Amino acid sequence: MNIPKLRIGNITADVPIVQGAMGVRISLSSLASAVANAGGIGTIASVGLGDIEKAKTEYERISREALIAEIRKAKSLTNGPLAVNVMGVLSNADDLIRTSVLEGIKIIVSGASLPLKLPALVEDRSVSLVPIISSGRAAELVLRAWDKRYMRTADGIVLEGPLAGGHLGFSMDQLKQLEQHSLPILLADVLEAIKPYENKYGRKIPVIAGGGVYDGKDIAEILLAGASGVQMATRFVCTVECDVTQEFKQAYLDAKKEDIVIIKSPVGLPGRAIRNKFIKDLEVQGKQVIKCPYRCLTTCNVAEAKYCIALALVNACYGKIDQGLVFCGENAYRCDKIVTVRELISELMAELEAY
Repeated sequence: MNIPKLRIGNITADVPIVQGAMGVRISLSSLASAVANAGGIGTIASVGLGDIEKAKTEYERISREALIAEIRKAKSLTNGPLAVNVMGVLSNADDLIRTSVLEGIKIIVSGASLPLKLPALVEDRSVSLVPIISSGRAAELVLRAWDKRYMRTADGIVLEGPLAGGHLGFSMDQLKQLEQHSLPILLADVLEAIKPYENKYGRKIPVIAGGGVYDGKDIAEILLAGASGVQMATRFVCTVECDVTQEFKQAYLDAKKEDIVIIKSPVGLPGRAIRNKFIKDLEVQGKQVIKCPYRCLTTCNVAEAKYCIALALVNACYGKIDQGLVFCGENAYRCDKIVTVRELISELMAELEAY
């Protein structure tokens, strides 16, 4: 199979892989720049950055300055394509989006709620806007809103299927019926939903599909099904350049298939994680005592939340695995070694070519 290039707006990547955003502090400048240097599109996750103590009193400023530092570091390490992912449920999402644009980022990816107002925050048409959705219906809702309100359409769409890691755009019931919500089925619905907008604006809207994509065979099948590229996150955790601690990477290497579970997040969405001591303790305790000075998520009800997800994710990224939440994709248990980003992408492309 010939390896197609991935075009998003004015940016062309030689490798049709977008490295998925992994917060908190998993996919930062080191990983994103390494992916960009290897021909893909590297993504910085903007959530949960900055000194956690200082952020208690100046959350927005600390987060902004930390994001600026990561963007500048990444740009010093690569001339390749970089994206910034901003979760729509963040209380400072608008500030992070505007900051990314001011720092010269040309791809803004936004999910964790439908980014219906994203074009209002980014008037520069040279910046590509890429919503994350989980169905054809969601894609149509976003594109219809953008068309009606801003006379603009998406420069690309990320479709995340139910096998993805972290927070998921599916209900618990849907996650019990995976065969009805497989990535190829969802992809066909999205491709159909975007046709009217491709026709109206006279250009292709590339769909980047992710969730359970693990090897070159998976990439080939998704591309043949009509996607322009794939999004991969889980496999990049077990790379030398991934910004997280060795303890976090080891949790992936040690995980068995039965350890990958669906949890209920304080954000109000299901999430996929490794069932570690933290999760097991919660199953017994039921709820932790929470005092939240950050107010980082608009959807988090502190009074009802069983734990602080921000702190749980920060603990995990710092290597305090027994006190942290380790998000992962469905295939995390298949990771069995640490490799460089370039080695991983070379392996994937060899598998793709051989398909």
